[in-house]
Amino acid sequence: MPDVPGASDFRRLRNHVPFIAEGLPYVLTGVFLTLTTALLGWPVPTLALAAVTVLMVHFFRDPVRWSNARPGDVVSPADGRIIGVEQTVEPRFTQQPSWKISIFMNVFDVHVNRAPVDGRITDVYYQKGRFLAADKDKASLENEQNWIRIQTESGASVVVTQVAGLIARRIVFWPGVGDVLRRGERFGMIRFGSRLDVYIPPTGDVLVRKGQKVFAGETILCRIP
Repeated sequence: MPDVPGASDFRRLRNHVPFIAEGLPYVLTGVFLTLTTALLGWPVPTLALAAVTVLMVHFFRDPVRWSNARPGDVVSPADGRIIGVEQTVEPRFTQQPSWKISIFMNVFDVHVNRAPVDGRITDVYYQKGRFLAADKDKASLENEQNWIRIQTESGASVVVTQVAGLIARRIVFWPGVGDVLRRGERFGMIRFGSRLDVYIPPTGDVLVRKGQKVFAGETILCRIP
């Protein structure tokens, strides 16, 4: 299951620092092991562990993001590369024709996920599954994933799917059904390489293309009339 804290207001857990709290156990473990091997006089393990610790700090970074998005704009919920833009049917909540935009996050991308639109979370569905490479098409169907449906004030539904990958083994999701998200606001992450699929109403004007680099909370994916 995705991690969901028991606090009634998930924003109390999201006071911004440039490093996400979920990474602290990894970094502190790395620091401890690095110091231990250094004190034991083992230079090679010390250098290797120091490098891994630095990579952990890099992976769990959480930069401030700004956007010039206008009303109706859908921003990217993740950093990464666009691996698919297609017309399909949203299979979980609406069963309606949609644009599907898929974003692959490698281990060097920022892994904090952000709300693509302003709106209220009306549905959440967690699905157990496999851990196939996240850039493969069948990962959207077979991998462990967390589905979130966000309804805007205009009544449009935007669905975001957090999909675990080959290395990613933990989906993190802070809010719950009924919470209101602001566009660009952090709502979770997936650890160590993964993908997000975004389903947008078919009337949307898609502004990105396959292969394009996008940034969470900043890059405009689509405009909904």
